[in-house]
Amino acid sequence: MSTFQAPKGTYDLLPPDSAVFLAVREALSAPLRRAGYGYVETPGFEQVELFSRGVGESTDIVTKEMYTLTTKGGTELALRPEGTASVLRAALEANLHKAGNLPVKLWYSGSYYRYERPQAGRYRHFSQVGAEAIGAEDPALDAELIILAVDAYRSLGLRTFRLLLNSLGDRECRPVYRAALQDFLRGLDLDEDTRRRIEINPLRVLDDKRESVQKQLVGAPMMRDHLCEGCKAYHEQVRDLLTAAGVEFEDDPKLVRGLDYYTRTTFEFVHDGLGSQSAVGGGGRYDGLSEMIGGPELPSVGWALGVDRTVLALKAEGIELELPAPTQVFAVPMGEEARRVLFGAVTELRRAGVATDFAFGGKGLKNAMKSANRSGARLAIVAGERDLAEGVVQVKDLESGEQSAVPLDGVVAAVRERLA
Repeated sequence: MSTFQAPKGTYDLLPPDSAVFLAVREALSAPLRRAGYGYVETPGFEQVELFSRGVGESTDIVTKEMYTLTTKGGTELALRPEGTASVLRAALEANLHKAGNLPVKLWYSGSYYRYERPQAGRYRHFSQVGAEAIGAEDPALDAELIILAVDAYRSLGLRTFRLLLNSLGDRECRPVYRAALQDFLRGLDLDEDTRRRIEINPLRVLDDKRESVQKQLVGAPMMRDHLCEGCKAYHEQVRDLLTAAGVEFEDDPKLVRGLDYYTRTTFEFVHDGLGSQSAVGGGGRYDGLSEMIGGPELPSVGWALGVDRTVLALKAEGIELELPAPTQVFAVPMGEEARRVLFGAVTELRRAGVATDFAFGGKGLKNAMKSANRSGARLAIVAGERDLAEGVVQVKDLESGEQSAVPLDGVVAAVRERLA
């Protein structure tokens, strides 16, 4: 056994399970690529201030969960705990918003890091696919992103996820609501940390999962009752567009999510088969984030979907994805000359798009055929000295056991015909 193990709260992705993760990432991103979103990749660490200003100094992410480090030059860095702030920073730095084609539509995939208590569905290192549409204020854009996420989940076969929807208002109506909520919260029996949060960002108290807090929030003022006319109309348009697209949703007036930058449309996807860690993805509109991190006014909207959580949701519904076989053909040589010839055939097959493997290590026929069966291949190509003398190889169907001789110069065509 190795001296070293994966750090607590992390995991290694290994075959065959890793194939499922790759398939999920592909499914979550496919609708985005069809909708004109281009791929962006950012560093795994950023300046601490990017997240403290963007995500919010009162959030658990910034106060308790960020992995931070100081470089030899004294720069304070943090492993990225989420993707939006990094992607927006990259877009602003590259002046993508000045290219004259707004919104800038970007998607990304990567690992994120938060120091949390490890439990089922919650890791200190986790994987997400995300999307951001930067520089446009349009309810159709909010609806587009939600629909793309729904289509991604449906393409995987998921059926029992739910979409929660809310509006958090804007600069006009949120201050009035904030003051009303603060007045209500100050009269509750709350601990010192939560009382401090009331003064910094009272909406975060609504997101507190503790039962002792939730019981006291009965009767708390809700944002929906304080929305200005503009936000009401905007939210209704989002709802109408989702309904017209056949997307079911549940209005959740307490939904605020764990980040400070959200405005107006806020949403979350939950799966009831995952226990306490039921959120599989979510996002919303963040019209003021660009200015928070030093950029111009750029109304934007986006989401992040958890790859790990989506895999757990698939397991909860008993869904097994139909994955392509990692190996279609397995070559088994008998003798040194056959090794040289079949290795060349393997290279030809791979270049022709056929997933092919080879019996490495000089195994005998019996062990090599065991390896062929374990690989999941449909066909085996077997050749010895006699076969080569006759200019043929044996192609064996590993499912039926049928075997036939094929001319060496026609292996690729014969294999593709049989696989078809």
